[in-house]
Amino acid sequence: MVPPTMRPKRRRLFLLVSALALLGGAAALALTALDDTMRFFHSPSEVAAGAVPPGREFRLGGLVEAGSLTRSGTSVSFRVVDGAHGVTVHYTGLLPDLFREGQGIVAMGALDGGRAFRATQILAKHDETYMPPEAAEALRRAGKADGS
Repeated sequence: MVPPTMRPKRRRLFLLVSALALLGGAAALALTALDDTMRFFHSPSEVAAGAVPPGREFRLGGLVEAGSLTRSGTSVSFRVVDGAHGVTVHYTGLLPDLFREGQGIVAMGALDGGRAFRATQILAKHDETYMPPEAAEALRRAGKADGS
């Protein structure tokens, strides 16, 4: 509380500094909470370079490598490539109807200790012209200019 013997000018300064401190603390708490829920996008080349630690959730995007898809009940394994590198993805669940080899996808999940990606969700592109902007940019950087 503000001491009653403070001059009005000092009282206003004290209240302003207190309000800014509270606002800064609230912003820090909000950013910390958001950091835990944000999922960043990474390409297979970034994963191969070690840019993502195991256990951290992120989105992995690229093309499903032809000939890499194996199924066992509702579990599937495949490789996602960006032209330069690839990452093995393991997923249990139903795949989107448009999922197939050679298609652009975005998988959400995390790397396990063995550098394989454990997906919790798979998103497939929805028509012949769409690709997530992050995946298209990663493919361009890897040398596949048309994104397919």
